[in-house]
Amino acid sequence: RVVAISFLVAEIETDGAQEAYYLKELRSGGEEEFDEKQLVSGFFKYFDSLKPRLVSFNGRGFDLPVLKYRAMVHGVQARYLHQAGDKWNSYKSRYSTDWHCDLMEVLSDYGASARVKLNEVCAALGLPGKFGMDGSKVAETYDAGGIKEIRDYCETDVLNTYLIYLRHQHLTGGLSTESHNRAVADVIALIEAGKDARPHLGKFLDAWGGAANGDFML
Repeated sequence: RVVAISFLVAEIETDGAQEAYYLKELRSGGEEEFDEKQLVSGFFKYFDSLKPRLVSFNGRGFDLPVLKYRAMVHGVQARYLHQAGDKWNSYKSRYSTDWHCDLMEVLSDYGASARVKLNEVCAALGLPGKFGMDGSKVAETYDAGGIKEIRDYCETDVLNTYLIYLRHQHLTGGLSTESHNRAVADVIALIEAGKDARPHLGKFLDAWGGAANGDFML
């Protein structure tokens, strides 16, 4: 059952050789009281309108399959996800990272090396990783009525994923050091602006500062 869908939106600019990312928003879809059909339907409607590049960590193996199955259960269409692109370049193509970059797949060279967990990558890169909650606690938190806590947890997972993606894009030459650091500064600015109303963001920044020894930039 889908109980929360959290995401980050960043605008992509390119000069043909390298890209730059401009952070627009970080949020959870719908409202806390939304049922599963409302969440899944809202996600795919937004997806169709945005036509995004997807970035995930095990999204191809877990998140997207769950969303697709639950969409079928509720009679929700995911038109753009399935019809966009062509045979070789689309959301369905495993190697089309301009469409869907599943970082767990990419970092393992699609299974040539061991697939690592999000927390392990975060530890190596000086990122906060999961704190306060992890996936194993979601069911009990939901049963206890903790939808807000789950949404907050998912949003910090999104931040970890985005920061790993920035580092990966820098590694591959798709993102300059200057653009990487500016994108990181955008994340910090978003957190600073929102942490009073969204305390989990402030906790994320504090944990990040500790993990990175206060040095957020390359």
